[in-house]
Amino acid sequence: MIEIIIMKLCLIYNYAQHYRTNIFALMDKEFDISFVFGDSMNDVKKMDYSLLRGNVMETHTRNLFGGWYWQPKVVSQLFKDYDSYILLGETRALSTWVFCVLARILKPKKKVYFWSHAWYGKETALEKLIKKILFRLPNSGVFCYGNYARGLMIKEGFNSDKLYTIHNSLAYDQQLAIRKELNENLVFKEHFCNDNKNLFFVGRLTSVKKLDQILKAMVICRNRGVNYNLTFIGGGEKTEELKNLVKEFYLEQQVWFYGPCYDEVELSSLIYNADLCVAPGNIGLTAMHSMVFGTPCITHNDFKWQMPEFEAIKLYKTGCFFNRDDVEDLAERIDEWFRVNGKDRNMVRKSCMEEIDDEWNPYFQIEVLKKNLK
Repeated sequence: MIEIIIMKLCLIYNYAQHYRTNIFALMDKEFDISFVFGDSMNDVKKMDYSLLRGNVMETHTRNLFGGWYWQPKVVSQLFKDYDSYILLGETRALSTWVFCVLARILKPKKKVYFWSHAWYGKETALEKLIKKILFRLPNSGVFCYGNYARGLMIKEGFNSDKLYTIHNSLAYDQQLAIRKELNENLVFKEHFCNDNKNLFFVGRLTSVKKLDQILKAMVICRNRGVNYNLTFIGGGEKTEELKNLVKEFYLEQQVWFYGPCYDEVELSSLIYNADLCVAPGNIGLTAMHSMVFGTPCITHNDFKWQMPEFEAIKLYKTGCFFNRDDVEDLAERIDEWFRVNGKDRNMVRKSCMEEIDDEWNPYFQIEVLKKNLK
């Protein structure tokens, strides 16, 4: 007779981000799991704990010196009846360091994993040293957001057998249901009253996104004889500055400040009917949000300054890259995208959607977890 052993799992995370609801709910369904969440993360929306049937504990994050922080109640989980743990591998989480060191010394049979951005490629010598120590503490491996980070860790000497690419995901189930109802409309043609190709950016209008580069690239394209429309979906600290640039560059008839949009149905229609998402800074979750509704992305090619989601961009299938901070090259890549891919919008939509459906969703993630949690 075969004895079936059910693993008891504890997920320890800095915060229960709303956009992670799907994957946390799937983990709740597939594993005997408890959750320990921190309680603060700037203005990021928190998920509804009632959607989880497993035990949920919230701990008040205490900010310490120099960006370090401590999560009470974390270390005590080591001495509870769990077989495995997944912690967010952040170098400044002092409670994570203490937990992992004690696990090595006092509970070596318990399996400890990190779920992390891991390596960026821009680390200083000191940061590398700290990370090399920290990321060797979990005895069972690291779930990395991307293959790029995984590759960098292998080059740093980490065991490839203990590095698992898990990617990222959004509210995929909701997005799929909405996507089935989408169709082409004239929202941009009616607003702009022209037949230009439509660029857009969705997200906070902040300095790190370098959105002025889109406007400068549009001027370069105009001087070459090609006009584009641009829609900013979102608000933020750079809104007025961007509006002033639009006036300075005489782009008032080609730029639409749509403002923040929190209605996913409304937002999905805008994305689906646009032609290209342009994100001059790091692209992050914007890539997934754009592609799930069928629109390709362009962002910069200096990957050590990117977020992991840049990997969803497959050259000339789901988007392309330009040389970081080079607006001349950005203008050229925008023009090139439409020369190469501008004739078959439906094929581009299909490629973008397939990329998300294949690897950037909670069902892909749950399979990675089920395969590698021993």
